[in-house]
Amino acid sequence: MGVRRIYKFSWGKHNLELGVNTCIMGILNVTADSFSDGGHYFTVETAVAQGKKLVEDGADILDIGGESTRPFSDAVSAEEEIRRVVPVIEELASCISIPISIDTTKAKVAKRAIQAGAAIINDVGSLWLDSAMADVAAENEVPVVLMHMLGTPKTMQISPVYGDLIGEIRAFLKNAIANAEKRGISRSKVIVDPGIGFGKTVEHNLTRFNSFMNSIPWMHLILRDLHENHS
Repeated sequence: MGVRRIYKFSWGKHNLELGVNTCIMGILNVTADSFSDGGHYFTVETAVAQGKKLVEDGADILDIGGESTRPFSDAVSAEEEIRRVVPVIEELASCISIPISIDTTKAKVAKRAIQAGAAIINDVGSLWLDSAMADVAAENEVPVVLMHMLGTPKTMQISPVYGDLIGEIRAFLKNAIANAEKRGISRSKVIVDPGIGFGKTVEHNLTRFNSFMNSIPWMHLILRDLHENHS
């Protein structure tokens, strides 16, 4: 095995070090229909309480989303996403010290979330679904998570097929990184996610991704005691 590379992120009031220990991302879905916890934290009060609990339980990052990305899910408007997540982010940002990431594919939502206190953009669309997303990330100088997904949440699990799983994911993510840099996002603020469960079969998900992921900081999400899940 090669030596694990260390990546240090410093921006605003936050610092993250990836590669020494595993950083835990706590997932908070302010939605009615998410796969794991849909409807459980659909009010500001319940969402804030759960966010605080995730921090107390040891989360290093708190990821908040207002639109389900489970298989076959329907999109919601930017206005609805903002209504769901911004009050939660505002309240949590005032009382927790770990960075909050906004899980969205919409630039308008990301911009409002950052104004409310979010410090990372977690975009399952890798900046492709909303051309203005890269501008929001670059202008605010926040880290951005770029994820591989085959299709969209609505279509991704309809018979996903690859000729070369690892090669295609690698090419997709290299493309996404190049696009981010071209749009003014520093390479030092890019994190990639291989997208376990997003446009992949169980067999695809069990493939070892570390064969090509050691050259850039990366993450995959494990929600509590579930080995594979969708928000």
